[in-house]
Amino acid sequence: MNDRLDKVHTGQKYPLKQKTTDWSISAIVSGFLAVLISYAGPLVIFFQAASMGNISNDMMVSWVWGISIGAGISGIFLSWWLKVPVVTAWSAPGTVLLISLFPEITMGQVVGAYLSSALLLFIIGITGYFDKAVRLIPQGIAAGMIAGILLQFGLRAFEASALSPLLSVGMILAYILSRRYLPRYNIVIVAIVGFTIAFLLDKTNLGILSPKLAMPVLIAPEFDLATFLSFTIPLTLVSLTGQFLPGMTILNLAGYRVPAKAIIVITALASAMVAFTGGITIVLAAITAAICTGKDAHEDPSKRYVAGISNGLFYLIGGLFAGTIVMLFTALPKELITILAGLALIGAITANLTIVIEDTKHREASLITFLATASGMSMWGLGSAFWGIVIGLLAFFIMNSKTALTDKKTS
Repeated sequence: MNDRLDKVHTGQKYPLKQKTTDWSISAIVSGFLAVLISYAGPLVIFFQAASMGNISNDMMVSWVWGISIGAGISGIFLSWWLKVPVVTAWSAPGTVLLISLFPEITMGQVVGAYLSSALLLFIIGITGYFDKAVRLIPQGIAAGMIAGILLQFGLRAFEASALSPLLSVGMILAYILSRRYLPRYNIVIVAIVGFTIAFLLDKTNLGILSPKLAMPVLIAPEFDLATFLSFTIPLTLVSLTGQFLPGMTILNLAGYRVPAKAIIVITALASAMVAFTGGITIVLAAITAAICTGKDAHEDPSKRYVAGISNGLFYLIGGLFAGTIVMLFTALPKELITILAGLALIGAITANLTIVIEDTKHREASLITFLATASGMSMWGLGSAFWGIVIGLLAFFIMNSKTALTDKKTS
């Protein structure tokens, strides 16, 4: 068993015949919740971008098809190949950039930027430079960044009580009781209770749903220097700092010591594949990854990769029925997804804050990272995850150099 764990955590394969026994309800549900939360949150940004760019409904469906199929294929392949719960998604920060460029930018230029960014990410991945950068970040600093990102989602779960008190109280009570008596199925129970309460309160509108296969729309790319400077480069930067950096940190802190090289290369190829349909850059998920890498997915770390495969399968289903997916999120109350996301991430928040507190040598620098990230600060188009790491590392190196100097004088 220990040999198997070593293989899992270093990204090595083990025999195919062992995989059929690894499937579990908790892992499958974790994968489903990660997809549900991805659609319920970042997908809203797509609607805003579509509105700014006067994008047709058919084009919007094509976007959802592209990001879903790209995330699904890359996530399934990487999780199966590496035996690690690799959760991929689309670049939400990149979509925010897109909103600021519409309507001046054309869809042809957008697709050209996607392809250029995919090429840049492929080069960064294949050279291994990103892995070297990640190894320079101390564990306490990394945990502070992740805790800062996740904290915002945890707080929103309780803030949602103002919108729907009964739903909030019911789901929180279900979380506490199931955590005590049925911890393995904790989030499964919370989700069931939440959906039931929302239905009984008549907060759902499931009658509008109807299954309909999506049809992608292909767009010819256009390349120009202005778009490269204003969109391609910023898209690549925010994908690396806002998605791959926290995503790899979550995997590493969960004990999965896999190189970013393979993940960045495969997601870059997936990005190039779906770019022609309007699907934005495929990246490593950050927030939803925490749902699939923790104990709620499976007690055995070596079997949590199933959550990554499950996540990818649900993405593929979502892509095939992209039109229905668009309708679904007008049928469910937003506060339900908000509460579910926050409660599902409590375990990850606890684990990372524990690392921050226990890192006694660098506790203050780690705490600074946590506060800077949790603040949501943003400068020059770069988000709080990036600045949290930058400020935390600055504090880390300055404080360490001072300690080293003091120790040298004392000796």
